[in-house]
Amino acid sequence: MSRSLILSVVLFAAAGGDVEPDHVRARAASASGEFVPLETILQDVERRGVGRVLSVEFDDGEYEIEVLREDGVLVELEYDARSGAFDEMDIEEQDD
Repeated sequence: MSRSLILSVVLFAAAGGDVEPDHVRARAASASGEFVPLETILQDVERRGVGRVLSVEFDDGEYEIEVLREDGVLVELEYDARSGAFDEMDIEEQDD
């Protein structure tokens, strides 16, 4: 999936209610320099060579990147949005 498509998914994700959607807040914070741009995070994901990015979410000041490894295992990488620091990697349990 291209970075521009991923960014589009993040930027155009629907959110209900009167509260400003996370993707709008994340984009504004990135533009102001408060958050690291998503592009920078995706470059780190690519450098790690974990797999193919399936989705990107922004939640509570973290970028959550879901990746599909070559062996079919789903992995979630979490990054601090303010610093861009890699926080953790969660590997989804597979049902046999």
